[in-house]
Amino acid sequence: MVAEFKDQNYWALILGGSSGLGLATARKLAQHGMNIIIIHRDRKAEIPEIEEAFEEIRNADVRLESFNIDAIQKEKRAGLIAEITGILEKSNGKIRTLVHSIAKGNLKPMTGEGPILENIDFQLTLDAMALSLYDWTQAVFQAKLFAKDSRVISFTSEGNQKAWANYAAVSVAKVAMESITRSMALEFASHGIRCNCIQAGVTVTRSFQLIPGSETLKEHALKRNPYRRLTVPNDVANVVYLLSKDEACWITGAIIPVNGGEHLK
Repeated sequence: MVAEFKDQNYWALILGGSSGLGLATARKLAQHGMNIIIIHRDRKAEIPEIEEAFEEIRNADVRLESFNIDAIQKEKRAGLIAEITGILEKSNGKIRTLVHSIAKGNLKPMTGEGPILENIDFQLTLDAMALSLYDWTQAVFQAKLFAKDSRVISFTSEGNQKAWANYAAVSVAKVAMESITRSMALEFASHGIRCNCIQAGVTVTRSFQLIPGSETLKEHALKRNPYRRLTVPNDVANVVYLLSKDEACWITGAIIPVNGGEHLK
C-alpha cells in the first residue's frame, strides 16, 4: 500500500471518529501515512474498546492524538484548538483533511402520545450536525492550521430529500450541512480549501441503529441497491481518502453519492 501522505506532515482532524464512518476514515487515512487527531464523545465504559481501535491505528506508523470531549461547545472548542495548535507546531504539521462525522440528533415523531418533536430539538440537532461543521472549519482557518491545499468533508444521507418517520430534525440538519458545504466551497476557495459532502448509502452504524424503523430502511436499501448489499464504513472511508489526494483538487462544492447506485431506484 502506498503511503503517499507519509513525511508530508499532514494531519486529519476527525470530529466523531471513535466509531462508524469516522473511525473507518481514520484507519484508511492512517494506512496511507496521514497523522490523525480524533475528537469524540463517549462513555467511560466504552473507552477501553475505543482505545484498542486507536492503538491499531498507531501501529500504522503514524501519530494519533485523541480527545474525549464534546466538540460542539464553543468554550471547549477554543481549548481544543489551542491543544491541536500545540501538537501541530511540534511536528511542523498542518491539517490536510477535516472530517465532520458528528451524529447527534433528536429522533422524535411529530405526533403521538409520547414526547414529540419540538423547536428545541431542531435547534440542538442543527447545531450539532450542521452548524458545527462551519464552526470548526472557521476555527481551524482562523488558527491558520489548514495546509495550503486542504479538504473539508462531511457526511449526509438520503434523508436529505426523502421523508423518514422520526427523522425530521436530522433531515433539516443534513440539508443545512449541504448548503453550508456549497457556500464554504465558494468562499474558502481562494484559500485552497475544498469542501465536499458524501451522501452515504444506508450503513449499519451505531447512530443508524438508533433510528426508529432502521430495519425497514435496511430492507428497502437492499432491494434498491444494484449490488444487493448495504454500504459499509470502508466504502465511505475510501472516498474520503480519494478526495484527500492531490488529484482530487478540482472537486469542490459537491454532494457525492457513495452507495453503489442505491439512489438510482
